[in-house]
Amino acid sequence: MSAHQACYPVATMARVLKVSSSGYYAWRKRGPSKRAREDTMLQERMKAIHAKSRGTYGAPRIHAELRADGLCVGRKRVARLMRQAQLAGISRRRRKGATQRNAKAQPAPDLVKRNFTAERPDQLWVADIKHVPTLTALLYLSVVVDACSRRVVGWAMTEHLRTELILEAVNMAIWQRRPQQVIHHSDQGTQYTSVAFGARCKQAGIRPSMGSVGDCYGNALCESFFATLECELLERCRFDTPAEAKSAIFEFIEGWYNLHRRHSALHYDSPHDYERRLAIPSATLSTITG
Repeated sequence: MSAHQACYPVATMARVLKVSSSGYYAWRKRGPSKRAREDTMLQERMKAIHAKSRGTYGAPRIHAELRADGLCVGRKRVARLMRQAQLAGISRRRRKGATQRNAKAQPAPDLVKRNFTAERPDQLWVADIKHVPTLTALLYLSVVVDACSRRVVGWAMTEHLRTELILEAVNMAIWQRRPQQVIHHSDQGTQYTSVAFGARCKQAGIRPSMGSVGDCYGNALCESFFATLECELLERCRFDTPAEAKSAIFEFIEGWYNLHRRHSALHYDSPHDYERRLAIPSATLSTITG
């Protein structure tokens, strides 16, 4: 009726639609319902969460963020309000690796066998290398990821693929975590089968493990991190120089991914929060959350 008021009298439309004119005017004066006001409030909060996630979060992670804020709301409602607000997450794509294998090298045995589960941090690390294109040169990123918490515990970036790249990443992980007999799992790239890397593992008490050749699932957990990096940062940015890429990747890993990004595999905790929960005795945690 409101849309056609300029064309037809209200009384005529009310008679045709079998409603009262007084009811229409009362509706015009009535403010938004409680549900509508709540939806508006939720949408504003969802827009803020979506912006904080760099436009990457979809309904599941936004729902988890709202629940963490103490807001009791269903995931279907979140999805509906996101559609209305034209908010959407982003999806991953398959990446291309940077592995170069030395046929003469003696790889370490596969101690993982595609089982990337770990009950506590620093029981299993996974590692890999990714190339990052810029307008002037290729940048190579080496990471060490904890299988339990999905935290990037070591990383390094250089413009070459020499063994020093992975040694710098694993040295950072050792310095930060001080592991005891952790398994370090990787592919059979020349850097990981090098004498220098094997000697460093032996010195630090690390047990090297390597997946089989041609197995796309042999290092799936680390591939998952690179897929996230590709989807949420690299595909959305263009870097002029390796220095620009280094700065952006550093901020992504240390400023966002490790501290704040929620993971479905961690019950939508961030790596930092998940490790913090594991460090708290269950009785203490029940007291805090209860």
